[in-house]
Amino acid sequence: MNTLIKRTLKATRNYTLADFACLKITLLSAGIIIGAYFPKFFLSHSSLLWLVFIVTYVWIMYRTFIQYMK
Repeated sequence: MNTLIKRTLKATRNYTLADFACLKITLLSAGIIIGAYFPKFFLSHSSLLWLVFIVTYVWIMYRTFIQYMK
């Protein structure tokens, strides 16, 4: 498993902006599809989903604009 992770990280270093855009579109589409198939589940857990979103958003903003800008 460790080898797979290392190979994947090495491959992503060669990604272009278009590659990252396709990755984001793929993940967004998958999320919409999953949400469409399980709407009652996600609506009943919406506060947890908001919490996960806010925590991960703050984490990414911290890493991007504070930690990596040094």
